[in-house]
Amino acid sequence: MSEARREADAREGTLRVENARIVAPDAVVQGGVLIEGDRIVEVSEGSTSGRASADARIDADGKLLLPGLIDLHGDDIESHLHPRSGARVDTPMALAAADRANVAAGVTAKFHAVAFEDSPEKDRSTDLAAELVDAVAATDPLLGDHFVHARCELTELGSVDAVEAVLDRGAADLVSLMCHVPGKGQFRDRERFLGWYVDHAGLSREEAESILDERASLSDEALDERIDRIVERAREAGVAVASHDDETTVEVERLDGRGVRISEYPVTLDAAERAHELGLTTAMGAPNLVRGGSNWGNLDAADAIDAGVVDVLCADYHPPSLLAAPFVDTGEPLPARVARVTKHPAEAVGLTDRGRIEPGARADLVVVDPEPTPVVERAVVAGREVYRARAAGTARSDGGRTGDGRTGDGRTGRGR
Repeated sequence: MSEARREADAREGTLRVENARIVAPDAVVQGGVLIEGDRIVEVSEGSTSGRASADARIDADGKLLLPGLIDLHGDDIESHLHPRSGARVDTPMALAAADRANVAAGVTAKFHAVAFEDSPEKDRSTDLAAELVDAVAATDPLLGDHFVHARCELTELGSVDAVEAVLDRGAADLVSLMCHVPGKGQFRDRERFLGWYVDHAGLSREEAESILDERASLSDEALDERIDRIVERAREAGVAVASHDDETTVEVERLDGRGVRISEYPVTLDAAERAHELGLTTAMGAPNLVRGGSNWGNLDAADAIDAGVVDVLCADYHPPSLLAAPFVDTGEPLPARVARVTKHPAEAVGLTDRGRIEPGARADLVVVDPEPTPVVERAVVAGREVYRARAAGTARSDGGRTGDGRTGDGRTGRGR
């Protein structure tokens, strides 16, 4: 079904979600939400308040109703493309699997972190990245909205050229600048860099040393020139630029001065605090918070939240952690925790029509049972129910409003 047909379909009817604990921007209220087309038109409190009629209803059964989650950085698509190293799955199949896995985790707007990087040892290449970009642009059968987060490896000129080309043709919705060299970010010293490539990527020490020497030879002047190229193209395309693995205040200040607006995964509290002071959106990984610490021994997300410097949480490699993150007790009200995975990421990339439950907002909603571990029971994307989990533990997805078991196709597209 085409996007135009879906939008026309949505305009023809109304949908009420009732008997919900609604996580509104400032409070949790018991009530219901009325949807017309793809928009929320009414948020009512109480069990019987609001307009009486609707073409279809969803009984939330007292569960929480959240805005659909917005993931600005999720590279979980890689595990669908290569379920085992070297075992390649067809790209449309991988994207469809990622789509359903993300919607089941409450993610209704997914920014696939596509690595433009020629690293066969990590099953990455610029050709595969370009193929994935094209697949995201053709997402008609999918349930959620899918976007491209182009990850530019600054140490590879081919990556810079490829990301420029993607920006020039309007196929990227977010871009991030990476510089994986010893002494920066997760590779804080030479031995750590070599150890990762030998132990995890399966390279010989000589091969790892060759990669290290090539990347370390890049001068600061050349690095700045590549940053400026990407930032300028992104500015022309109206796309936000993020920096990756910021470590020092000097580094944050330098990137801020060159036009970077998002600091993702700062590895030290000093860097996160400086980014916050400069007004950058600071994003960290939800798995870091849920697991209780960084997998790399870097900044603990809980410590950064305690310091008041985390605006956004990302799924990173594990979408279920994005759903679980708002239910980690940080001492804050639930709406503030939910905003990190809904409203704030939407604002960071200009998706100002979604990420909150209030009249006029786009109707991307998820019904969540938080106990014993958060699970999504129903999902609505642009006013259409696209996912329902059965009580018996199986799941079905349907694009219709009636819950009659038909196979549907939900709202899709790049969502702008």
